[in-house]
Amino acid sequence: MAAAPARDGVGPRGFAEALERFGESAGRALSWLTLACVLVCFAVVVLRYVFDTGFIWMQELYVWLNAIVFTGCAGYALKHDKHVRVDIFYARLSRRGKARVDLAGAVLMVAPWAVLNAWLAWPWLASSWATAERSAMPDGMPALYLLKAMIIVMSTLLLVQGLALAMRSWNALRAGDDR
Repeated sequence: MAAAPARDGVGPRGFAEALERFGESAGRALSWLTLACVLVCFAVVVLRYVFDTGFIWMQELYVWLNAIVFTGCAGYALKHDKHVRVDIFYARLSRRGKARVDLAGAVLMVAPWAVLNAWLAWPWLASSWATAERSAMPDGMPALYLLKAMIIVMSTLLLVQGLALAMRSWNALRAGDDR
């Protein structure tokens, strides 16, 4: 039985599309921090080697920006199939076969990992937040707990994209499209 087409963004297909739009927007927005990371890194190099000065907080800032991009764009990478994949058989599968693999991966790997990761990180983040944790360096970045919060953000964005992938795969299997 073929799945009924979504009407005006309603139903499972519309919900999956809404989840993917959310992940796409988050990924695109956070990816701009890559430019900020490069500019801050460039400034650190110029200050150090041209002006013989530097700031610890600036050195930490570009590492933090890189971490924010990496964690914040994980769901975006999954959506665009740019994640690491050991592809031995997947490329040769039909659309239906790929949908089965994607559904199994989303349900059995992505979702449980994202939930477990957030669950295990939560006490660590709560402790960091409660103590207003900051960098261990004297002139380092304040509010280290904000960076640690990116673990929860990453888990959430991966879970959202994993749900969208599972729904898209389920819809493909129900539609019976086997090209």
